[in-house]
Amino acid sequence: MKVDIIGDIHGCYGELMELIRKLGYSITGESVIHNDDRKLAFLGDLTDRGPESIKVIELVYSLVQQGLAYYTPGNHCNKLYRYFLGNKVQISHGLETTDAEYKQLPKNKQREIRAKFLKLYEDAPMYLQLDDGNLIVAHAGIREDYIGLENKKAQKFVLYGDITGEKLPDGRPVRRDWAKKYSGKRTIVYGHTPVHEVRVINHTYNIDTGCVFGGKLTALSYPEMKILQVPSQQEYVAEKFSVFE
Repeated sequence: MKVDIIGDIHGCYGELMELIRKLGYSITGESVIHNDDRKLAFLGDLTDRGPESIKVIELVYSLVQQGLAYYTPGNHCNKLYRYFLGNKVQISHGLETTDAEYKQLPKNKQREIRAKFLKLYEDAPMYLQLDDGNLIVAHAGIREDYIGLENKKAQKFVLYGDITGEKLPDGRPVRRDWAKKYSGKRTIVYGHTPVHEVRVINHTYNIDTGCVFGGKLTALSYPEMKILQVPSQQEYVAEKFSVFE
């Protein structure tokens, strides 16, 4: 199979469209098609912090409904899902931008966006198992012994990573470097933790290059394992990037 996996978008719609075109897709109305029978895959965190989260929701929903793309949720998707269900969630850590966009819409458009996102999320797998299980796409990664499972421990890991329970000064959770310990042969592509450059270690690829923090939006083409990027249009925020040994 041929798939182009795109890292955390976080409402950066302009960069997303630029990257899709750079990947060689033709954009016609709500369809995004590649002549080489390729598909897009989105690894979560479509919204929050960036300027055009609603447009990103509409595009990804349309592509998934047409069978032109794959999608698996991230932690921001999970929070937005709970927000749309009417659960009590904190309008913070980026959700405030999506909330503001959403509340500016007419009521009928709000109902439409809410319905689309609820369906997108509810139909999505916890993580993607593609190419007969040789390619795993999971938002924050996945432990080898969790592959094939869909329990609460696996869900917590794929949404938040290998968290310790501690917090950084800005409120973000402290995460263990799970990729260093991964010894499997299956390729795992993930995001969630922003890095300046794609991090490749032990058959794992972190492709969240911090577009919403002024970095880049990255796509990884499989099976070629080719990296393609576009620069961010957002303000650079150095402290939001993680540094690994």
